[in-house]
Amino acid sequence: MNRFTEPEIAALYRAMRERRDMRHFLPDPVDPDMLTRLLEAAHLAPSVGLMQPWRFVRITAPALRREIHKLVQAEKTATAQALGERQEEFLRLKVEGILQCGELLVAVLMDRRERHVFGRRTLPEMDLASVACAIQNLWLAARAEGIGMGWVSLFDPVALAELLQIPAGAKPVAVLCLGHVEAFYPAPMLELEGWTRRCPLQDLVFHDQWGNTKAPA
Repeated sequence: MNRFTEPEIAALYRAMRERRDMRHFLPDPVDPDMLTRLLEAAHLAPSVGLMQPWRFVRITAPALRREIHKLVQAEKTATAQALGERQEEFLRLKVEGILQCGELLVAVLMDRRERHVFGRRTLPEMDLASVACAIQNLWLAARAEGIGMGWVSLFDPVALAELLQIPAGAKPVAVLCLGHVEAFYPAPMLELEGWTRRCPLQDLVFHDQWGNTKAPA
C-alpha cells in the first residue's frame, strides 16, 4: 500500500506541529553526519522543472560569522525605524542566534536561472519557491533530529552577497541558524511575545472565488 504506517504519519505531523523558528541555542557543535543528513533532506525538496536552484554556504570562519551578525543587526535597526510605533517593541525581540548556534548556513538562489524556462515562463518566482521548499525540508528534518533551526531574513542581500563572494545573478535569501537547544518553544516565539498570532485556517481557505470562506453545503 502507498500509505505510511500510523506511527510514521503521526511523526510527520508532529514534526510540522512542533517545528519552531528558534532564536536561543546551546553552543554544542552539530555532529557532521547529522549536518549531512539535514542537507540531504533539503536536497530532496521538489523544484520547478527539477532545476534545483538551492545552494548552501556553510559558514565556518568565526570572523565571517561576526560580519554576518553585523549585517543582521544593521537591518534590525532599519526595520525598527520602519515600524513606527512598534519600534521599541520590535527592538526588544530576539531575532537571531547567529553567534550562539552550532552551525550557520546561508541559503542562496543560484545564478543563471534564466536558462530554466520549464514552469517559470509566467511564474519566474517559482525558483525562489523551490528554495523555500528545500529550507522547509531542512527545518522539518532538524526538528525530527532534535536540532533547532532559525530562519533569519533581516539582512541586505547585496551586502551579504559581496561578503560571501556570491556571483552576479545569484542571491542570498536566508541565513539559517542550526544547533542544539535547551527546549523548543511551546508555541511560535512571536505569539509568546505578543507580536502576532496564527490566523485561523478557515479564514485563509476560499471556495470558488476570492474571499468566499463559506464552504458549499
